[in-house]
Amino acid sequence: MTSITMKSPIRKAGFTLPKKSKTDTARARRILDGFYKHYPEAHCELKYSSPHELLVATILSAQATDVGVNKATPKLFNAFPAPADYASAGPAEIEPYIHSLGFFRNKSKAIHLAMKAVLDDFAGEVPNTMDDLLKLFGVARKTANVVLGNAFGINVGVVVDTHVIRLSGRFRLSAHTNPTKIELDLMALFPRPHWTMLGHMMIFHGRQVCRARGALCAQHPLCQKYCSNARERGK
Repeated sequence: MTSITMKSPIRKAGFTLPKKSKTDTARARRILDGFYKHYPEAHCELKYSSPHELLVATILSAQATDVGVNKATPKLFNAFPAPADYASAGPAEIEPYIHSLGFFRNKSKAIHLAMKAVLDDFAGEVPNTMDDLLKLFGVARKTANVVLGNAFGINVGVVVDTHVIRLSGRFRLSAHTNPTKIELDLMALFPRPHWTMLGHMMIFHGRQVCRARGALCAQHPLCQKYCSNARERGK
């Protein structure tokens, strides 16, 4: 395993990031090229037509599948076409539209309060900075990264979900299990213009190949080359 030093940090996108060796970054670049070769079509699988719809869908996606969210959102978006509509409605009015999703009561409250803040503090427009998005109820870095990267084309970080956590460990991109520390490692290893797409490609690979259960480790060339787990399974 390539050693990772946390000394001599560098600054990138407002973060102090761990310094990576040229060997580390060169290896990461080869992995990135491999992801682009195999997943050039990778994209956000949540369906939306505006920044506020993506924000709502991403809040709903916590502990839920994109497929499940996409089934619920058409009627929700039709009933509440603008942030002001969510803000004027109480959580109880939102709940019936997302009842099929887990933690729907908490999510209804989060959507209501987030959209109320969008209306009251940002003139009805979803903000396009990390600092402002984090001021919204129910929004953490993962949600903010999804919105910034996909609705605005702004690379401020890397989306770290369960697939990215698992893949970062197996591909030796991070020795951490904490999502924040994993994100910092990925930001230090990969060029900033690719951060959003990196997240998409890692999620695609995680869903299709690098699964938590039934991983196809020994069957994919990227895994065979970069994942020690694949080599063990291939014996």
